[in-house]
Amino acid sequence: MFHARGQVGEDRVVALAEALGIEGKPVAEGGSWRIGGQDGSGPTLRVDQQAPGTWTFSRNIPGSDNCKGATCKAPTGGGTAAVSEAAAKKAAAPVLKAVGQDDAKLDASQVLDGSRVVNADPEVGGLPTYGWTTGVVVGASGEVVGGSGRLAEPVKGDTYPVVGAREALDAMNGAPGAGDRVEIGGCATPVPLDEGEQQEPCAPVTKQPAGDTVSVDEAVFGLAAHSVDGRPALVPSWLFEVRPAGSDTPFTVTHPAVEPEFLASPAGSGERPGEEPSGPGDEPTSAPATREVQVEGYTAQGDELTVTFTGGVCADYKATASESAGKVTVRVTETPWPDKVCILIAKQYERTLRLDAPLGDRQVVTADGEPVPLHKGGARLPAPPSAR
Repeated sequence: MFHARGQVGEDRVVALAEALGIEGKPVAEGGSWRIGGQDGSGPTLRVDQQAPGTWTFSRNIPGSDNCKGATCKAPTGGGTAAVSEAAAKKAAAPVLKAVGQDDAKLDASQVLDGSRVVNADPEVGGLPTYGWTTGVVVGASGEVVGGSGRLAEPVKGDTYPVVGAREALDAMNGAPGAGDRVEIGGCATPVPLDEGEQQEPCAPVTKQPAGDTVSVDEAVFGLAAHSVDGRPALVPSWLFEVRPAGSDTPFTVTHPAVEPEFLASPAGSGERPGEEPSGPGDEPTSAPATREVQVEGYTAQGDELTVTFTGGVCADYKATASESAGKVTVRVTETPWPDKVCILIAKQYERTLRLDAPLGDRQVVTADGEPVPLHKGGARLPAPPSAR
């Protein structure tokens, strides 16, 4: 397992800013570093001081990508052709080097409104990752106009016994809600991995009828991003490339590969790996009070704001948003099911909220004022369907 620990120093922020062509000294603002954008215009880089150092960049010029306080969207190209994949990768190279992902697997096939998106999926500890992607948007002129990712490198933590792909798949199919009607959200990107990628506009959300199955084309052992003790971590996982019936577009679904006895209770009991949690189905869960859940990311389209978070399978989740002129404050609460026999498994969820007005340049923050990073979501299933 790999954890995001420590603080992001000024030197790392300055190095990234130089790669993006921004000059200036980092300014500390509400738990983040900022370079540029003093008057609300011009290039702006923001980096969370706390690891993993989530960062967003916006060139913020007329018609450009705008990642500041909104979902990254490529600029309107007005019919201008996007640069070639090779040119986009070359433009993104200094940025990827600055974030330590110059040797990551790259995909530059995505074109949005005249801009080309370079998505970098790094290997960590020699394993592919799902959910640690860096996205760099290259405009039609060949200049980097936007991007987002993580700046701090994950640190290796404890080692746990793992299960095989078949056992992980059986556990996923046996989870409550595995055969229920589910939504496939996010922007589909090439497999095997991506917790996915950035940006909007995305394909419309697709409904998978109840009881339908999806076929697994490939299973790859890797690391998937999860929240551990309230902080981002990369957990040993099986990355399943799946394909719905009648579809030519695969997407990735993940399931922890850690032995179930070492997984913490999803109901927020405070147990940690290795602390002897009750085995799956051994005891009914208690009914702790409703608690807040960390909001891990967001996307926005029109007046809809979708937040992502990690939770268990034996609780109800409620998301709310309060709006002001400069920000949107989001909150997710978890209410565990009382006296419920529960398996020990965590999943990523999405909740979509309707705003009074489009998000625009407003920043998305948590209840304590911390900025919420853009969710670079690949096609994730909030609750996996049955697979065969």
